[in-house]
Amino acid sequence: MKHIPRHEEILKILTRLRSVSVQELTNRLNVSEVTIRKDLTILEEMGFVLRSHGRASLAEDSRTLSTLSKRRSTNIPEKKAIAEKAKTLIKEGDTIFIDTGTTCMYFAEAVRNMTLRVLTNSLDVMNVLAEEPSISLVSLGGNYRKEAGSFLGPIPIEALKNFQIETCFIGATGIQERGIFSSQNIMEAQMKQQVLSSSGRRVVLADSSKVGKTAFSVFARLEDVDVLVTDTGFTGSGAFKKMGVEVLLADMNGGADE
Repeated sequence: MKHIPRHEEILKILTRLRSVSVQELTNRLNVSEVTIRKDLTILEEMGFVLRSHGRASLAEDSRTLSTLSKRRSTNIPEKKAIAEKAKTLIKEGDTIFIDTGTTCMYFAEAVRNMTLRVLTNSLDVMNVLAEEPSISLVSLGGNYRKEAGSFLGPIPIEALKNFQIETCFIGATGIQERGIFSSQNIMEAQMKQQVLSSSGRRVVLADSSKVGKTAFSVFARLEDVDVLVTDTGFTGSGAFKKMGVEVLLADMNGGADE
């Protein structure tokens, strides 16, 4: 088992059991104790795991970030404001990609009455737009991952190579202050990377609570992103703008500042 899938398996075990010994992980994953300790060191440095006396437990932030239902119920006003601000970046007739995630779902709701061609791998986005007569909806296929609410794997990645996307709207689980964007797992990250490479303009939608959070797989750095749409709680605009990233700040009253 390669280290990245093994890291994901460790996190799954910790999510289920809350706390587990190094020896139990060694037995479950059929690798050496030295290997498990190295894995746990990496996961601890990334902020996912806490270690103590030969045991490991899931860090609180990791539990919060890993639950789709919890993500859907947090920071709703900010996410809706971000969605409305992001709407100003497109025009009638555009071909766009909408990613998975709650902010992206609200963005789909914001643009549902526009005339657009929309590519997506998100079940929520499909459900929002499926009956809209002015939306040409393109599903990319793939394997459905319930915990992410999205279709992933080689099928949608290959399908993306056949499209020219004017603007993509990507969600992020974590944004480090030095400009590293991350997502829940490597399959999500691979999908986002292909979307970014297939798009003319690359937009990340993320509320300010994501800043300082570290998710499992890095999918982009500042040079891979053109626009960040976030809320007025975001304090890193200066550093991002220095790297050429346009930062749009949406307020809770429906207005916005740059």
